[in-house]
Amino acid sequence: MPQTDAPDTGDEPRYRERPVSFARRSGRMSDGQERAWNQLGDFYNIPVERDQALLSVRPGSHVDPASLFGREAPLVVEIGSGQGHAIVAAAQAVPETDFLAVEVFRAGLARTMLDADRAGVRNLRLVEANAPEVLEHLLPAASVDELWIFFSDPWHKTRHTKRRLISPDFTPLAARVLKPGGVLRLATDWEDYARQMREVMGDAAGFAPDFDGDWAPRFEGRVMTAFERKGIAKGRDIRDLAYRRVDAA
Repeated sequence: MPQTDAPDTGDEPRYRERPVSFARRSGRMSDGQERAWNQLGDFYNIPVERDQALLSVRPGSHVDPASLFGREAPLVVEIGSGQGHAIVAAAQAVPETDFLAVEVFRAGLARTMLDADRAGVRNLRLVEANAPEVLEHLLPAASVDELWIFFSDPWHKTRHTKRRLISPDFTPLAARVLKPGGVLRLATDWEDYARQMREVMGDAAGFAPDFDGDWAPRFEGRVMTAFERKGIAKGRDIRDLAYRRVDAA
C-alpha cells in the first residue's frame, strides 16, 4: 500500500518510492501536551523544511549539530523515540553528550519535551520527520557517534514486512551519518525481525558486528521501559544487536 502522510490537498500527491515504516495515528494531544508543544517547542523542536509529504524532509536542507547545541560534543540519535523515556534518561545521565530524538508522533514528542524540561535536560533536541529522510538530508555525513533504534514496529504480518525500517535500503543511510567507528544499536522483542535485522546487517557494506556470538548483550545505556517490560511479560526474548561503522571493503 502507498505511504499515507501526504497532505490532503485534493490534488494528486507525489508519493515516496517505497512505503514508510510507520502508520499515521489520529487523535488529539492532551492539554498538557499541547502546552508543552507550544511553550517548549522553540527550544527542543528542530524546524524542518518539508518536501510534499507532511513528515518529509526537503532535499538539500540540513542542520549543523554544533549550532543546534551550541557546542562540539558526541551526538547520539534515537530513531523512534516514542514517549522519550529512553532518550530523556540517557540525556540526563550523560550531560556531556548531545542527543537527538527522531519521531513521527507529535504527542510522543510533546511528552518527551515535558519530561526533559522537568528533568532539566538541555542536551536534547527533537525532530518530527520520517527517519530515513532525516538521515539522508537533514544530518551531515559522518556526524553521529551512535544511532539507536529500539523496538521499531516489527510489522509482523507477512504482507507488511516490507515496511520494516531495517532493510537493505536503510543501511546506506545509517552508514552515511555515522562517524568512522560509530555504532548502530538495535533492539527488538520480535524474534523474526531480530533475525532479519541480523541478516540485513550481515550483508551491509560499511558495518561490522560489535559483539561475539549470536546476539549482543543488553545495552546498558538503555533504560528499562514499560514497552520492554511488556514484551518480557509476554515471554518474548529481547534481542540486542550492535554494529560498528567501518570502511567498506
